[in-house]
Amino acid sequence: MTDTQAHDESHGNGLGARLNWLRAAVLGANDGVVSTAGIVVGVAGATGDRSALLTAGLAGLLAGSMSMAAGEYVSVSTQRDSEQAALATEKRELQETPEAELVELSGLLEGKGLSREVAREAAVQLTERDALRAHAEVELGIDPDDLTNPWHAAGASFLAFTAGALLPLLAIVLPPASLRLVVTVLAVLAALALTGWWSARLGDAAVGRAVLRNMGGGAVAMGVTYAAGVLLGAVGV
Repeated sequence: MTDTQAHDESHGNGLGARLNWLRAAVLGANDGVVSTAGIVVGVAGATGDRSALLTAGLAGLLAGSMSMAAGEYVSVSTQRDSEQAALATEKRELQETPEAELVELSGLLEGKGLSREVAREAAVQLTERDALRAHAEVELGIDPDDLTNPWHAAGASFLAFTAGALLPLLAIVLPPASLRLVVTVLAVLAALALTGWWSARLGDAAVGRAVLRNMGGGAVAMGVTYAAGVLLGAVGV
């Protein structure tokens, strides 16, 4: 094993966390593209007025990005509360039953493949160094110094959704009226192909299937909302 390989493997958990954040960002951008495209294409089916398209697109962008941010904040706050509660419980158990906790840690390490003697010695050394950190990482899978941050999650979701939503919004309001729909559909499908490819690469999945699924879903969403817009426009709603 080379030094570089050893260095990469030692940071596996951090790499996994970064990949999860990147995957969430890609999915957030994808949501922004699809939902905003559905709104503006639907409105375009009913009217060609640029102001109406811009208003609908901006409303969808702001509502979607705020909703994503709020949802992510609540979700991650709940996760952080759970992590803090688990750490508090572990700290209390270490104070009240230290020997039982040492036996538990030794058993966990043994379960990871260490011999009983080595696991016991490792548990003793880890406990002497930082008992709470040892149990947090081995037993709970938590880094006490790197708890999930709800504000970071909310901000990342807001930015990712906004970035995705800007594409169909600009594509529907900038071109001439005769080209708006075509430009928007092509731009959205291209963006969905990119996010589908990226999400597949991050998850080590089949790229072609992910791209086609992503593009197909976006095409259906735009087709349905456009048909609804045309219908509503035809009846004068």
